[in-house]
Amino acid sequence: MSDLRLAGDAVAEIEVRRSRFLTTLRRVDSEEAARALVAELRTRHPDARHHCSAFILDLPGTSAVERSSDDGEPAGTAGMPVLEALRVSGLRDVAAVVVRYFGGVKLGTGGLVRAYGDAVRAALDAASVVTVVEHELWEVALPHADAGRVEADLHDHDVRVELVAYEPDGVRLTLAVVDGAALTTRLAALTAGAARPVLVGATAVERPL
Repeated sequence: MSDLRLAGDAVAEIEVRRSRFLTTLRRVDSEEAARALVAELRTRHPDARHHCSAFILDLPGTSAVERSSDDGEPAGTAGMPVLEALRVSGLRDVAAVVVRYFGGVKLGTGGLVRAYGDAVRAALDAASVVTVVEHELWEVALPHADAGRVEADLHDHDVRVELVAYEPDGVRLTLAVVDGAALTTRLAALTAGAARPVLVGATAVERPL
């Protein structure tokens, strides 16, 4: 599994015919967190006419949850363009809120759709993104004399060392890898077949794009 996530909040502002559109993107892990972002922006911008929003969540055991809100704009002209921009980005576990300060000029249905979509795309252009990759977790026990050499070699071969536990009879490494078979082969080469890694679980690892 490999998915895209925000590394942190992203913000942007555009102006369309004197209306200001302020977008905030945030990584969220629940519907409550997404709605909390809307509440936060309402508090921060109480004079704005609209606080339109959308979010996409990957929840364990279910298909993706998607929601959107026009918040008083004509139906389908705000929330859906925001949601569609998020879909196209490929980001998951993300919420977007677009705050609109009305500038006195009506934009029409098509103009609103374009403006809300452009507002989100501007924030996406400013966003820092990471890819989340599912890794296997393996443990291997090594003699004290070999542990430093083996750990350094694994670092050089893109193996994440999650934990180093020093024990009376040796060192136990917890390693995160995409390919467990390659790890087993590497450890065998490094220890003349003595190291016997054991699969103990899985973890999600974030890597910058």
